[in-house]
Amino acid sequence: MTDTSDTWALAGRTFRSRIIIGTGKFASHDETRAAIDASGAEMVTVALRRVDLSGAGPNLLDAIDRARLVLLPNTAGCYTVEDAVRTCHLARELGMDEFVKLEVIGDPKTLFPDNAATVEAARILVKEGFTVLPYCGDDLITCKRLIDAGCPAVMPLAAPIGSGLGIRNPHNLKIIIDEIGAPVIVDAGVGTASDAAIAMELGATAVLMNTGIAAARQPVLMAEAMRLAVDAGRKAFRAGRMAMKAYANASSPVVGLIE
Repeated sequence: MTDTSDTWALAGRTFRSRIIIGTGKFASHDETRAAIDASGAEMVTVALRRVDLSGAGPNLLDAIDRARLVLLPNTAGCYTVEDAVRTCHLARELGMDEFVKLEVIGDPKTLFPDNAATVEAARILVKEGFTVLPYCGDDLITCKRLIDAGCPAVMPLAAPIGSGLGIRNPHNLKIIIDEIGAPVIVDAGVGTASDAAIAMELGATAVLMNTGIAAARQPVLMAEAMRLAVDAGRKAFRAGRMAMKAYANASSPVVGLIE
């Protein structure tokens, strides 16, 4: 049963779902729509520079029920501060600027973020009134600078974008979660349901994923699996893991045994 009281807030919005999904790489708009439904997501992200806005035919935005879902345009494909800021301006012109996901990529092979440029772009965009959700490295100092710049949350990577490698550095993510004092949305690298559960067991506020769902043999089924894993991981975090012990500890009482 879903605990409807376990919500989280972001810049005045309240969310029940703790999964955010990207909308790229699906085979069709119908599959995109079905995966969103199966995931239970209330927020979806769109690579704005990859959407056909010519009006020549149906585009990705047609698959998104904007009356029900919060749209999170992102700056995927931007390698400079100027490109990222310009893309956010485009989102504003299109009326999609309630939230923006800021990505400033630093390396074309790994798609690792340029953390310094991300902080610089965040400062500019926050001053212009944007609510910025920044994709960044799993580095506490960068996350602190982004929060100081006015971002309401941070989105550290779990692994390279689209790699499906899972949580490569749980220790760093745990430090960020414990120290940042703001929502932490684990982004990139989630390959299967257990990865999402681990992120939530660490105490992440939410998980963002795309390829882990879209590249599955059955994307809609994987979207459902991710939803269940995020829910299970969250409940495990709230319940609290037992203390680990170096040696066995019998499950049954050892006193009062029949001799």
